[in-house]
Amino acid sequence: MSILLTGLAASSGITIAPAHLLVESDLSIKKQHTADENHEVARLHDSFALSKTELQHLSKRAHELLGQRAVTIIDTQIAILDDPTLQKKIIDRINSHHDTAEWAVKRVEDYYLSVFERKNDNEYLYARATALRDVTKRVLSHLLNVSLPDPGLLDHRAIFVANNITPTDTAQFDKRYVAGIVTTNGGRTSHFTIMSKTLSLPAVVGVKDATTIIHDGDLLIVDGIHGKVIVNPTKEEVEHYRLLAGKFIQEQQKWGALKDKQTVSADGRRFEVGANVGTFADVIDAQEDGAEGIGLLRTEFLYMSKDELPTEDQQFNAYKRFVSAMNEQRVVARTLDIGGDKKLGMVALPHEDNPYLGFRAIRIGLARPEILRPQLRALLRASVYGRLAIMFPMIATIEEFQAARAILDEEKEKLEHAGIQVAKNIEVGMMLEIPAVAVMAEHFAKYVDFFSIGSNDLIQYLFAVDRGNQQVAYLYQELHPAVLRMIRQVIEAAHAEGKWVGMCGEMANNAYAVPLLMAMGLDEFSMSSSQILRVRSLINQLNTRKLQPLVHRAIHAETAAEVRKLVEEYVPQVKL
Repeated sequence: MSILLTGLAASSGITIAPAHLLVESDLSIKKQHTADENHEVARLHDSFALSKTELQHLSKRAHELLGQRAVTIIDTQIAILDDPTLQKKIIDRINSHHDTAEWAVKRVEDYYLSVFERKNDNEYLYARATALRDVTKRVLSHLLNVSLPDPGLLDHRAIFVANNITPTDTAQFDKRYVAGIVTTNGGRTSHFTIMSKTLSLPAVVGVKDATTIIHDGDLLIVDGIHGKVIVNPTKEEVEHYRLLAGKFIQEQQKWGALKDKQTVSADGRRFEVGANVGTFADVIDAQEDGAEGIGLLRTEFLYMSKDELPTEDQQFNAYKRFVSAMNEQRVVARTLDIGGDKKLGMVALPHEDNPYLGFRAIRIGLARPEILRPQLRALLRASVYGRLAIMFPMIATIEEFQAARAILDEEKEKLEHAGIQVAKNIEVGMMLEIPAVAVMAEHFAKYVDFFSIGSNDLIQYLFAVDRGNQQVAYLYQELHPAVLRMIRQVIEAAHAEGKWVGMCGEMANNAYAVPLLMAMGLDEFSMSSSQILRVRSLINQLNTRKLQPLVHRAIHAETAAEVRKLVEEYVPQVKL
């Protein structure tokens, strides 16, 4: 009897092959102290040097196997090894706490992971955590004299099953034999997605208990489209998925033809499908994957793993690079969104019992204008190099938006007075993440140029649910009629004032939600670049006028399950 496991689709495609478990090395460490700090520091330097040599070798291999984007990922790890701040923190622990080198490395890794990691799906932070873990694992292997597993030893076609697959693991793959990837950990991180997608490997991540349920040699079906893994499938399931795999390949060939065309529905309605990005490598992906703009530029990448706030010039140079690269396509930059579970070492934040509802995002920006003002000045200066829009996160009241907008206008006036050119057509909007704003959308719409619906937080706040908490995650329901009603209300309010509405949360690439959002009039969809062509293809096939009865029935339904069945009835394409 077959077993169905579910996770997150990290790289699209369908594959059928036996499982091969990638067993992790034992790098467990006990707390230990030393009486010879100099010896431990020397061991640390040796382990860093050996790790760098290995990564340089893997970088060359990655260039041959995967191309420049993969090399960038490996080189990021080399840069981590070369970071004097990291080495200094480890050496300081050895000297001040008399830690052994391996224990000091582990403690410093724990510190950085507490900065980078998030409970929720944030690709940039997951990517940073992944890179740090990979580097630390390599350093510890030399300190402990333990060999790391070598995926390159695989000599037959198989699907790798592991707790985690790192970028350097992927760089060692032999493309002749690796058919797909299943991991127990991880989200749709940019690093992992880049590597597996470049190899055209179907991948499903976050599959609970995969390494205990799946055994070496078990036949697997990996459905990287819908995030499914079938263990020891029946003959009927194998045949069904072989047919689906063939259809998917045909669909992919059609998608490629969409890259240089506009996204237009079957009845002639124009939509814009953009990308969520957090690094410049994501921009390269977005362009290759047919993005029509950047719907969300997470500016936090400039602040993470830094000991002090980036200067205005540092920010300007970074934003200029993003805006210039998009060739007059719109780039929507979100001002610094920290707080909650995103901490910055250089910004002291108070302890809070409920940080998700506390001092975060624009609340910090308004209270700490010495952080917000330089960022706004940098964005304004970069605006002349392309088409820039600016949005403020976590706005709860009209007064908050007006205060943030006033600071932006003041900085714009100062720059112009100083003779520094600023674009005349900058759109200024806000993230719509708080249910109170949705209720008052008709009033907010008078002041903003656009709304960008952050569906992840909006849905969490609407249902009072932490979707990272497995006990209550079932309450996070993107297709629930309450969510649909709220979104429709926002879109109608914005359009009544002649304003546009986008969405940059996970709901924007949910194939079941796309037809509903189209029919309700959402103007812009923004998502991980790997999903863009799939969504654009779906939009091209659908007629928004013919979908109106679906919307009417969906908003009057009682449950998310009922809405899902309605979508399947009206739009059978969503099943692929």
